[in-house]
Amino acid sequence: MAATISQDAGFLLAKLHAAGSVLNNRALAGFGLKERSYSVLALANSGLEPTQREMAEFLSLDPSQIVALIDELEKRGLVIRAPGRQDRRAKIVSATDEGAAVFRRAEAAAREAESAALAGLSGTEVAALKGLLRKALWGPAA
Repeated sequence: MAATISQDAGFLLAKLHAAGSVLNNRALAGFGLKERSYSVLALANSGLEPTQREMAEFLSLDPSQIVALIDELEKRGLVIRAPGRQDRRAKIVSATDEGAAVFRRAEAAAREAESAALAGLSGTEVAALKGLLRKALWGPAA
């Protein structure tokens, strides 16, 4: 008989995240990235021109953590900061050409890691899982 915790959504999500993080970080290591820095680079490549604050909110990180991640990526020449159009105090984070190239290669590696983490699911099940997670996070319109 399985422990009742194996029926808890929070436990299952945490366990899947932990296993996926190991695979992701291993796949991203060759690019000098970890999950968090990869996530920042992904947002910088999104074309949405997010501010540092928006990145922190979206990734559920403390603003100081985002600043440290952006600093690291900026030192490597992968992102740049620019004053916001509406509020010049806000800093928009965008990928450089080098950042876009690194992201494309890292994204392919991250997708392979995701496939490995979800190997027990069919393509339809993976799509359903992602849809349900988006709905749980952002509501029915997601």
